[in-house]
Amino acid sequence: MSNNTSGNRWKWRQSSVIPGFGLTFGYTVIYLFLIILIPLGGLVWSTAKLGFADFIAIATDSRTLNALRVSFGTAFIAALVNAFFGVIVAWVLTRYRFPGRRFVDAIVDLPFALPTAVAGIALTTLYANRGWVGALFEPFGIKIAFTPTGIVIALIFIGLPFVVRTVQPVMEEIDRQVEEVAATLGANRFQTITRVLLPSLTPAILTGFALAFARGVGEYGSVIFIAGNIPYVSEIAPLLIVIRLEEFNYAGATAIATIMLIISFAMLFLINLIQAWSRKRYGYV
Repeated sequence: MSNNTSGNRWKWRQSSVIPGFGLTFGYTVIYLFLIILIPLGGLVWSTAKLGFADFIAIATDSRTLNALRVSFGTAFIAALVNAFFGVIVAWVLTRYRFPGRRFVDAIVDLPFALPTAVAGIALTTLYANRGWVGALFEPFGIKIAFTPTGIVIALIFIGLPFVVRTVQPVMEEIDRQVEEVAATLGANRFQTITRVLLPSLTPAILTGFALAFARGVGEYGSVIFIAGNIPYVSEIAPLLIVIRLEEFNYAGATAIATIMLIISFAMLFLINLIQAWSRKRYGYV
């Protein structure tokens, strides 16, 4: 019994691609503690010094609630839009060959390389009342810049690559013959998409949605210019944290940051549960 156990352990160690599991695992744990867990733990510890009553007072303040609503609401809407159109963009780049395809493929990554402040200034210039796009909507009384709508547009801009780059590799692995077989069995296009393609793409779409949402919640540079920063209207939670820091109200800043951390963790944990369910439901590991 012991010989078999030791043999299995030896085989498991030999099958590892990277040698030195103990060293690499220890480095991973230490790295995560230093870079992620310790800073987040310090944030929670600083908030704990407030006391429960003071924390609830800050959390239930009307300005805090409105800032959180704007941040999470706009990030959620932008992630939904990106989840839909990102799949379409990934489909076009994967399934079709056309002149300029490589150029379009490179443009998708532009929000990754472009400084967020530059993106915010460019979007504000376009969507302001006198901008190229904003001027088209002004006669109808529609204001885009300096409203939550402008925030959504900025978050769509910076979040699209997350969905496209997450879905695209999975879509490339789906053989086109699967679609042809579905068609020969009598499935129409809608049935092929909903019953054949989407089950395979659902985990990747959820991952892209989660990444775009997480990026949108904490985004500051590209939003700060186009938001207008009007309290109770278009003020985002990261800006409110900066305001509290400039007021030397460190307790209020850490409390708002902790609230954002709790809500973000809860939503991402829920998305991960849905991902795990979808993989189990459709038999993907």
